[in-house]
Amino acid sequence: MTALHPVDDHARRREGWERAAPIVIGENSWLGASVTVGAGVTIGRNVVVGAGSVVLHDIPDHVVAAGTPARVIRTTPAEDP
Repeated sequence: MTALHPVDDHARRREGWERAAPIVIGENSWLGASVTVGAGVTIGRNVVVGAGSVVLHDIPDHVVAAGTPARVIRTTPAEDP
C-alpha cells in the first residue's frame, strides 16, 4: 500500500490527487500471509512479521513483529559475520 491521499484538502481529493511513498523491506526478512505494509514504512534486515499484521511504522533489524498495528514482540540474534 504505497498511496497516500489528501485527508484535509477536500478539493484535491476530489481532483484525484495522491502521492506515493516507497516501502523498503530489508534483506532476509519474511512477511507472513496477508501482511499489510503502509506507505513509507521500512522493515529492517532479518525481520519476521507475523501473518495478518498491519505494519504502519518502521520495524528495526533483527526482530519479530506482529499485530494490528504491528509491534515488536521480541528480538532475534544478529547474524554471524
